[in-house]
Amino acid sequence: MTHSWVPRVLEQPGRVALIQQELNQLPEALARVLVLRGIDSLEGARLFFRPRLEDLHDPFLMKGMRAASERVAEAVRRGEKILVYGDYDVDGTTATTLMVRFLRERGAEVDFFIPDRIEHGYGLRPAGIDYAVDAGARLVVTLDCGITAVQEARYARDRGLDLIICDHHKPDDEIPEALAVLNPKQVDCPYPFKELSGCGVGFKLTQGVLSALGEPPETAYPFLDLVAISIAGDIVPIMGENRVLMAEGLKRLTERPRLGLKKLAELAGIDLAQCSTSRIVFSLGPRINAAGRMGDACRAVELMLEDDEYRAAELAWQLEQANRMRRTLDQTTLSEAEHLADEHLGSVAQHSLVLFQPEWHLGVIGIVASRLVERFYRPTVMLAASNGEAKGSARSIQGVNIYDALKACEDLLTTFGGHDYAAGLTIPTRNVTAFRLRFDEVVSSFVTPEVLTPSISVDALLNLNEIDRRFWAVLRQFAPHGPENDTPVFQANGLEAVGAPQRVGRSGEHLKVTLRHAGDDGGLHFEAIGFGMRERFGLVQESARGGSPLDALFTIQENNWNGRTSLQLHLKDVRPSE
Repeated sequence: MTHSWVPRVLEQPGRVALIQQELNQLPEALARVLVLRGIDSLEGARLFFRPRLEDLHDPFLMKGMRAASERVAEAVRRGEKILVYGDYDVDGTTATTLMVRFLRERGAEVDFFIPDRIEHGYGLRPAGIDYAVDAGARLVVTLDCGITAVQEARYARDRGLDLIICDHHKPDDEIPEALAVLNPKQVDCPYPFKELSGCGVGFKLTQGVLSALGEPPETAYPFLDLVAISIAGDIVPIMGENRVLMAEGLKRLTERPRLGLKKLAELAGIDLAQCSTSRIVFSLGPRINAAGRMGDACRAVELMLEDDEYRAAELAWQLEQANRMRRTLDQTTLSEAEHLADEHLGSVAQHSLVLFQPEWHLGVIGIVASRLVERFYRPTVMLAASNGEAKGSARSIQGVNIYDALKACEDLLTTFGGHDYAAGLTIPTRNVTAFRLRFDEVVSSFVTPEVLTPSISVDALLNLNEIDRRFWAVLRQFAPHGPENDTPVFQANGLEAVGAPQRVGRSGEHLKVTLRHAGDDGGLHFEAIGFGMRERFGLVQESARGGSPLDALFTIQENNWNGRTSLQLHLKDVRPSE
């Protein structure tokens, strides 16, 4: 697939020279990366490079926090039954684990409920409210869901329950009636940071409850490992307060892992001592998610709550097996979906994909939708049949807000909710065809030929000879990475391949080559790896034989192999020099 290379635009280019000076002549490329992330002062750099727990915001700045904290504290003191109502993904299960463990440590009587993806669907549902009443609960605390549950909130009130909603998804115009609604995205919420995960909002509530109980808010810090997993797993921006929570949470995850997470990591072959955002996203998170995708998400919560080694090992094995089943189902569904997508796109020009197959498994269609976006680069909705309706997942591309696109089709939908790039929806099956047409019409109003061409954003131009010890020492401090703080992508021009490039991997799908600036025999050269870039092999081979110089986009990573550590360029794209 051809990508456009798009340099990130600086709003105030003059700030680069100023931050260079303030940071002891920091290399220009790194200074530019900082300014692109909104860091243009010495204090801003200090907060970025040295995130501290002292920089976290006061939880009581959040609308509704006082009422929510005092009500939970009252329930703890009175011994009232509390139901924690979560969600079946990584964010929801970590949030549920955090709140249940926190309340049980304070002697509260706590139960939890997570809706079944197939039987109940997403969010606060009447079945969960009935469960709370039958269990004798007086108070329900939702986590990672509830912000659009207007009717369900009324039902909870009618059944005599006090309801506290903790969510981070985009609210509708009407906010549910509850004892308190905690969501920094509410238009009238003064909380300074708007991008907390659902578990992050739950963490803030625990701090508020601690204050209401007369305990120091710092007592909640041992739960930051769960917050870190939620931030990485839910793909929320790792800037501002999330950067502090992520950095401190990773420390706890690597130094003092929970027993259940330790057992799960062992089965996955993950060294938690070296855990990073990407390892959570690609290894730990999918296994936690697999519990809800392939059965009962409560298993993930039980695993993270478990203190018995034998039981933790048993639950970890269940999640590992569920993840293996999920992978197999992924591949089957992806093959079917790709075939359908080829048919749809081949018959008529479309700006989007809406695919409906009643037999598809609801647990994997979100993952497959993401894969289809990668291949076809179109906003994609995958739908399967459930309880007489079509339920599904939507994924989008840069430049198309999927939530807004679904909002424009609201009259055809039963329910929907989500973020800019990912959402869930339920739709009457009779409306699927009309929805497909309307959705494509809406998406077409967003897109231009440029939007439908995948792009790679470039942080800075870089001469390979600038990559010295100091450069790497500063660059590695940009971690942890994630949305709004992606691993910096550099562009180097006028390169040549040194020696013979290789195609590596089981089927030769990866490209391996050594690069330096053309004609610079005494300059630095670096080993480069391009995963899935075998189609660029001929171009690089021609350069190695004395052909045209190359331009390359890459990130810089540390490579550990056979006890030897070196810097390696991870290629994003290669093209002939312009």
